[in-house]
Amino acid sequence: MVILKRTGSALVLGAVTVAVIGLTAGPAAAATTWTVRPGGPIMAKSGTTTLTDTKTGATLSCASSAATGSLKKGSGLSGAGIGKVTSLTFTNCAAGGVMFKVTASHFPWHLNAVSFNATTGVTTGTITGIHAMVSSTVRCSAVIDGTSATANNGKVKVTYTNSTGKLTVLTTGGNLHLYKVTSGCGGVIHSRDPATFSASYAVSPKQTITSP
Repeated sequence: MVILKRTGSALVLGAVTVAVIGLTAGPAAAATTWTVRPGGPIMAKSGTTTLTDTKTGATLSCASSAATGSLKKGSGLSGAGIGKVTSLTFTNCAAGGVMFKVTASHFPWHLNAVSFNATTGVTTGTITGIHAMVSSTVRCSAVIDGTSATANNGKVKVTYTNSTGKLTVLTTGGNLHLYKVTSGCGGVIHSRDPATFSASYAVSPKQTITSP
């Protein structure tokens, strides 16, 4: 039986706490059209990546994660589906001293731009279509999704900062839940518990995303 690490009533997201970048300076305006340069294929790499059951405080921490995808390019673009994630892999994931495998699937996931803060150069948006599974050798496993285990509609809120080229996954504004949690998880996480995903990705090549 695996006992996942508890963080207590104040959630501590593993070895890294991802900061909300630039959301305190200047107004963020809802946008209707977007400009992306240079666009095209991208890669994104993050250090510590953490999944948290926000009801129990249990955490699964991965040493790193990496994504591939693409962004549309040019001007006059719609924010919906402005980009997509075509793969996401995780390295050295563990909880309570037990190694886990995290398998993301049902690609592509969609990157959507929602609002832009011209003062800070920060775009706020979402990634939708998320579906993944975590499993260990001690028969602890769970599905990560949105409204059901098979909905393929998991969502997280993100920001992208032009000056740093960082895509940050926020721990608010999403709808992730755990499903099909097995008894090997020791009762520390439960089916239908809400969950958050935390990471900060360096995007390459660096992009400039703006909205007039």
